[in-house]
Amino acid sequence: MTTFRTLASGSSGNAALLSRGDLHLLIDMGLSCKRLCQAMATLGLAADSLAGILITHEHGDHIKGLETYVKRHSTPIFCTPAVSRRLAYRIAGIEPLLHPLAYGESIRFGEVEAEILPTSHDCPGSAAWHITTPEGRIGYLTDTGYITEEAGDRLLGADLLLLESNHDIELLRAGRYPYYLKQRILGPQGHLSNGDAAAYAAGSVRAGTRTVVLAHLSEENNTPQTALAEVGAALAGLGAVLEAAPRLEVSRAYILEDKPCSGSC
Repeated sequence: MTTFRTLASGSSGNAALLSRGDLHLLIDMGLSCKRLCQAMATLGLAADSLAGILITHEHGDHIKGLETYVKRHSTPIFCTPAVSRRLAYRIAGIEPLLHPLAYGESIRFGEVEAEILPTSHDCPGSAAWHITTPEGRIGYLTDTGYITEEAGDRLLGADLLLLESNHDIELLRAGRYPYYLKQRILGPQGHLSNGDAAAYAAGSVRAGTRTVVLAHLSEENNTPQTALAEVGAALAGLGAVLEAAPRLEVSRAYILEDKPCSGSC
């Protein structure tokens, strides 16, 4: 059985935990080391039980806790070469822990395989993750102005899809953000809107996705109700579970189990 939880999701911090037996993988560490330890403790886990940390990109809401964490633990960290260089420059002592992966490259943890894929964000080497387990596939896609062909094709139909649904376009345009920031968010290296998420989620559900978790919702330019309404309309009648990841709390466990046998086994 594979379980997946978000530990935090939003502009103030992002992290998620995948567990399969004694294997535990963290995706991003955009919360303080103290908060990470507290969140893992609620699940009965110690912070040093992580087999690896998968990083999407170098922005603070995705790496906030790394500087303190690496002073205490020697967990290997996986990211693109560009992100690896930036982390080595910014965080003392982290370099021996870094394991750069080129886009399309994978790392195996027993029966679990994590593949890194390109996104389009305003920092070099930003990435999505595609995780394959014996029980099914998980797609983790946030912080991208549009869905790249490589990531879109690979994550399509993942059993569990965590997908950015950052903003409602009209709320953003009418909001108090300065013009340059609105243009950054709306641009090709910004963030996915609710409409972007709805279009991709619908195609992915038709290709086999069973659960869609909306993530990285803007506190200023979106609400869970707004995002769920727009994406839910696109998924109406398709039979998928749709939820929004909580901003500050640990989410419920999303469980991938062995699929029912069809035909002869």
